[in-house]
Amino acid sequence: MELLLIAFLGKPLWMWLLFIGLVVALLVFDLGVLNKDDHEIGIAESLRLSAMYITLGLAFSGFIYWQMGGEATAQYLTAFIVEKTLAMDNIFVIALIFGFFAIPREYQHRVLFWGILGVIVLRGIMIGLGATIVENYHWVLYLFAAFLIFTGVKMLFAKEESHDMADNRALAWLRRRIRVTDQLHGHAFTVRIPDPATGTLVRWATPLLLALIVIEVADLVFAVDSVPAVFTITTDPYIVYTSNIFAILGLRALYFALAAILHRFAYLKYALSILLIFIGSKIFIADAMGWAKFPPAWSLGITFVILTIGVFVSLSKTRGAAPGAP
Repeated sequence: MELLLIAFLGKPLWMWLLFIGLVVALLVFDLGVLNKDDHEIGIAESLRLSAMYITLGLAFSGFIYWQMGGEATAQYLTAFIVEKTLAMDNIFVIALIFGFFAIPREYQHRVLFWGILGVIVLRGIMIGLGATIVENYHWVLYLFAAFLIFTGVKMLFAKEESHDMADNRALAWLRRRIRVTDQLHGHAFTVRIPDPATGTLVRWATPLLLALIVIEVADLVFAVDSVPAVFTITTDPYIVYTSNIFAILGLRALYFALAAILHRFAYLKYALSILLIFIGSKIFIADAMGWAKFPPAWSLGITFVILTIGVFVSLSKTRGAAPGAP
């Protein structure tokens, strides 16, 4: 029992084990019960699964309140909402990747499921390193904040760009170094087939594995924005990590519903830009006002208002628009 009370990144070990155990149980239930057979996930099933994850993510704030108090709860909810919203662009990129590799819809959930395992590990490493750096060099928070403001301003005035997967450097690097089959082999990520040159059985990667790897690389790129954003909301590693993982779990479940209507959120990027600028400016506002930190309740409220306006404007402006139309 004493082992479970040992502090790890500022929290008792049992709190970390409880969260990891919950996530593992959810993933086992997801793949082993809900999706044990390959099938195309429809919009209704996607919405139900996403609603389950969102409900659990919000319910976890009750545990945060019980263990850490109201201020930590407001920080968790703000981080949860910000992470989920920032990951919207991730859905667009995932849709491009699946389209490029011609991954059938019945196999897409399998790729996303194994992808989330990689996210859990990689985000944990990034957040652990970030927490250590911030603890020892508090001024790094100002760099994070300035980076978010710069990113937000850049997004606000950037022109729409086309994404060509054929020019993806990670994909080109992979194809030069591993054997890749020209077609899928069911839901297998690798397969043993004869080498055309020697005739001996060798291990080949399938396009499904390449799609998984490229999605993981894309998530790392998006994490460069999202992780600093959460650290400017709170420096508590437990809140940062739990809000990150719950947001990603729910959003990937929602992918199958959002991918079909992503064009309806064409103007949400402006709300995201303003949100990044606001999050980055909080530390400077707090210093100017002489506050120890920007009030978490205000942060949560302002975040909610910005995103609500962004969604409302997007849905109003794109009413009747066809997919791919602004």
